Amino acid sequence: MNFVPSLGRQTSLTTSVLPRTDQSTTYTDFIYFTAFEGSVRNVSEVSVEYLCSQPCVVNLEAVVSSEFRSSIPVYKKRWRNEKHLHTSRTQTVHVKFPSIMVYRDDYLIRHPISVSTVILRAWITHRHSGGGLNVRGEENLLHAVAKNYTLLQTVPPFERPFKDHQVCLEWNMSYLWSLWANRIPQCPLESDAVALLSFPYASSGENTGIVKKLPKFQNRELEATRSQRVDYPMVTISLWLYLLHYCEASLCGILYFVDSNEMYGTPSVFLTEDGSLHIQMHLVKGEDLAVKTKFTLPLKEWCRLDISFNGGQIVVTASVGWDLKSYHNQTIRTFRKISIITTQLVTSSSEGAGMWLASKGFRTGEILSPPQPTPHTGVLNPFLEKELAERIKSYYERCAEVQDIISSYAATVQVGGERRETCDFHNSYLDLKRKYGRPEVCRALPWEKELRDRHPSLLQMDLLTGGMLYSLVGGQGSERLSSMNLGYKHYQGVDSYPLDWELSYAYYSSIATKTPLDQHTLQGDQAYVETIRLKDDEILKVQTKEDGDVFMWLKHEATRGNAAAQQRLAQMLFWGQQGVAKNPEAAVEWYAKGALETEDPALIYDYAIVLFKGQGVKKNRRLALELMKKAASKGLHQAVNGLGWYYHKFRKNYTKAAKYWLKAEEMGNPDASYNLGVLYLDGIFPGVPGRNLTLAGEYFHKAAQGGHIEGTLWCSLYYITGNLETFPRDPEKAVVWAKHVAEKNGYLGHVIRKGLNAYLEGLWHEALLYYVLAAETGIEVSQTNLAHICEERPDLAGRYLGVNCVWRYYNFSVFQIDAPSFAYLKMGDLYYYGHQNQSQDLELSVQMYAQAALDGDSQGFFNLATLIEEGTVIPHHILEFLEIDPSLHSSNTSTLRELYERCWSLSNEESLSPCALAWFYLHLRLLWGAILHSALIYFLGTFLLSVVIAWMVLYLQCVSASGSSPAPAWVLADPTSSTPSPAVPPAADASDHDPPVMANSPEPRG
Repeated sequence: MNFVPSLGRQTSLTTSVLPRTDQSTTYTDFIYFTAFEGSVRNVSEVSVEYLCSQPCVVNLEAVVSSEFRSSIPVYKKRWRNEKHLHTSRTQTVHVKFPSIMVYRDDYLIRHPISVSTVILRAWITHRHSGGGLNVRGEENLLHAVAKNYTLLQTVPPFERPFKDHQVCLEWNMSYLWSLWANRIPQCPLESDAVALLSFPYASSGENTGIVKKLPKFQNRELEATRSQRVDYPMVTISLWLYLLHYCEASLCGILYFVDSNEMYGTPSVFLTEDGSLHIQMHLVKGEDLAVKTKFTLPLKEWCRLDISFNGGQIVVTASVGWDLKSYHNQTIRTFRKISIITTQLVTSSSEGAGMWLASKGFRTGEILSPPQPTPHTGVLNPFLEKELAERIKSYYERCAEVQDIISSYAATVQVGGERRETCDFHNSYLDLKRKYGRPEVCRALPWEKELRDRHPSLLQMDLLTGGMLYSLVGGQGSERLSSMNLGYKHYQGVDSYPLDWELSYAYYSSIATKTPLDQHTLQGDQAYVETIRLKDDEILKVQTKEDGDVFMWLKHEATRGNAAAQQRLAQMLFWGQQGVAKNPEAAVEWYAKGALETEDPALIYDYAIVLFKGQGVKKNRRLALELMKKAASKGLHQAVNGLGWYYHKFRKNYTKAAKYWLKAEEMGNPDASYNLGVLYLDGIFPGVPGRNLTLAGEYFHKAAQGGHIEGTLWCSLYYITGNLETFPRDPEKAVVWAKHVAEKNGYLGHVIRKGLNAYLEGLWHEALLYYVLAAETGIEVSQTNLAHICEERPDLAGRYLGVNCVWRYYNFSVFQIDAPSFAYLKMGDLYYYGHQNQSQDLELSVQMYAQAALDGDSQGFFNLATLIEEGTVIPHHILEFLEIDPSLHSSNTSTLRELYERCWSLSNEESLSPCALAWFYLHLRLLWGAILHSALIYFLGTFLLSVVIAWMVLYLQCVSASGSSPAPAWVLADPTSSTPSPAVPPAADASDHDPPVMANSPEPRG
């Protein structure tokens, strides 16, 4: 049996054709063919020459393969040969291929396919050995006694000809086809390098970090190639590090991949206690492999870490300095296949290690001519923020110098304390010398030449300025306000911070996870975050202190047994609300008094909670349980949830816990929804085997909608990972949820409260300082309050801030989700009038007024109507935004009437509001215009004109008839009388007496 490949137009090695000989000769079956067209055509002519020693079946087949499927038969032909045996035969076959393989796409061939290989194969089977016509192709091929094949050259889709369909198109179809025919669509350029980080990330060493999702290739061929490389990865990961100290635990994560099941993938890079790297990989066969580098990473030096995977070989390189000349290199060979999936979630974290991450890159496949790669790794990963990195390094160098000085000072003070006779005076003589003589000076710190020589850069500390640097340093130290400032700037992409929602989430989630812990510990300078606007005089009036009128009145009512006063007083003392200093011990006394005297279920529940947790009072679980049951019996849903919490935490009775939580959840308690989600998440819900992440996510989302902090945190985590189908990955939404929780942090509330107290006491400088700190963290109420202060005291804003304070912070506030309507009105006014360097922009002004109107502010409708009366055209999409149909209100008059009516309906004034007056004035103008254009006025005008003309004619006739006769007495004027005063005062005096003339259309006001 011969199996000879045939490449090209003709097979290079074939069995020679045997001449006709005697029947006694033994013949060998053979087959070979010649394709006259070496490439795929619509009809390809193929010459098949064969010889059969027995009755046979000749098979010819064309098989194609594409990027998605392989071995697809597209042409088959069979014929018998029973008579012409032992003789070489030749037959010409016309192989016809499908049009989608041969022609370009057109109006009938919509989706041509791109084939990678086309194989034309032929074989012979003997009929008596199982190779009949009824046998399937693959089975028939197994019984072949001779076979051969050849490869046909494929033609790319855009190099193929157009097919002549021999049909007539309509003129419009023909015209469209002529425009589209010569256009060749091009796939967008896709790089195999992914930039994961474009700005330095200050890692605080906690269990938070940046979460990225590596995108797939849009090009199907590239994505198919990537999928095929899973078992033989060719990947390089490069990142810049600045380590402050090594890992304080056994392992601290730097970078790791997480799959949809929240399991570690390849690679997982950790930092050890001694500064070496621990790299963990997942192998193809299912087991894991971990390796450790022989070198350690440097401290307080920017170094670049490159980890390259090439099949079973791993190359780890650590380069120090910007020139990348000093480096460590280690090659690790595993001799086993590593499995890597490059579309997993990438998480950058540094639990327990203080570090900076910057300029992180990820490259798959081979490197195709990168511009100026580093010589020892071949990877291009330049540091994009080199100046900022130098300032960060300089900052920590100066900090080390300060620590050195403090250590020297402490040592000198300790030595001076041991030699007290140098400075202290113990007897009467020394007392007299101290009183009348020149006092001695103890020099504990050498501030002169020695300090200057040892620390020459310390005196240049004031040159290191810039809010960005200090925000990054504070964020690395887990300072709440700094981290929120970084999160807000990356969320909005302002002040030279790049827009990066994943990086913003890393900062916000760090503070969000601390917020519930801070609330439970009740330690440090914390206060309840309250929404108090400086424009609201009513709220400002109820702000008090321990000696304030409001507090004293509440205390008086609480002493008399008023349950509402007792609860409010206890809340103010427990959380530090309304200007009262936090005092948990005093709050517990009022909780206890109200719970034991008034039988109020809310006070009973609050007292039970503090007894359970021991906040401000000694723990008493027995009494707490009795009070919780008592409050639950009164129908308080918080207490029903509290009973479930008790059985879950202390009794581990999950059946009873689920029973109480289901009941409380039906009553609308968000805590119960969260607790049910925890049961499903942990897989301990009674009667439900295993974990149910979908139901857990649904309960967490319901709890988050009710304001539950931990439920909101879980929702933000699901949105940043996208591991649940009900929570598709949405980094922006994840930032919004994490930001909502972080803004409830008690340390931030303390800063806001100090700013409010300073404002109430008239301390403008302090109020400006604290509100700037809070406003730069993205708190909307602080931004509007700061803009209000800048309006009241523009001299302070110009002296200390150096920016257009009013514009900046009102502009920041309108980009918040819960921005107030007066902020939109203020920005609309600033766009309408123009402000400092900002010119007038009516289009943006209309958008701001429309947003205020949509929020239910009557002033927004009034200002829009005023703009229309001034001749401004309101775009149709703005009217549709306000649910005003432009087709029904096509004229300005109809639109004005609708705007004024809505403005009037939203006005809270009992008397006539400006909207009502404007509505009446509009209708009065319409009525007057209708009267002036009526036929009656035309008739009366004509009649009066005719009367005047007739009177003038009669008068002239009388004058001409009298000649020189004296004029009547009533015509002559008295020469002795003075000139009568005019009915209207002179123009010079009008400005002193008359009111100014008002325009019909008042200007918009905020």
